[in-house]
Amino acid sequence: MSDSAEVPLRELNQQTSRVLARVAAGETVTITKDGVPIGDIVPRGAVTGLPAYPFRTDPMGALDLPDLGGPVLDDDEIDATLRGMGAAADTAGTDD
Repeated sequence: MSDSAEVPLRELNQQTSRVLARVAAGETVTITKDGVPIGDIVPRGAVTGLPAYPFRTDPMGALDLPDLGGPVLDDDEIDATLRGMGAAADTAGTDD
């Protein structure tokens, strides 16, 4: 058995157990759609040289925000400010 094979998406859908048995036996399977590779199924622990992310896009890395020179507020101060904004919005447009 070779250690790499191409399997059409239709075959994966119809023969999932067989394809996964091949992977469990150590074979890497490339899934194709209309003859174009769209993904690989590799045995657990196999090193592919490519990062694997739990989401569809690469992570953006560390968040690097500019310092705007404003005051440093703790959570309570932020909550109080937001509550004050809500109260101001609730009374806006009313005539006393």
